[in-house]
This record gives sequence, structure tokens and C-alpha cells, in this order.
Amino acid sequence: MPILAAALIIGLIVSLLQAVTQVQEQTLSFVPKIVGMGIAAILVLPWILTQIMDFAARMFGGPYG
Repeated sequence: MPILAAALIIGLIVSLLQAVTQVQEQTLSFVPKIVGMGIAAILVLPWILTQIMDFAARMFGGPYG
């Protein structure tokens, strides 16, 4: 979810800038989204890994774990 939110926000900002400047180049919206999603993924990776580990521990911990 945080990675998709980053793409949404970056896409909105780039779209607004393209509308204001009337520059309709497709790569101007693609490249910033990819870079932003990569940065967001790196920043939230520890949180995502913690969530996955907690989920796995609950699933494989048995009925009383």
C-alpha cells in the first residue's frame, strides 16, 4: 500500500505539472513514478519484512502459538 500511495502522489504531481506546462511527454510520468516507487520500497522494506515475519510466525506457530 505505501508503494502504491507513493506512485499515486507522484503521478498526480507530474500530471499537474504536465497540465500547467502543456508538455505531454509519456516518459515524464513514467520515470519519476518508477524512481519514487523504488525509494518508497526501500524505505518501507523493514516494516514489510516485520509484517511478513509476524504473519509467518502466526501461521506456522500452531493452534496455541
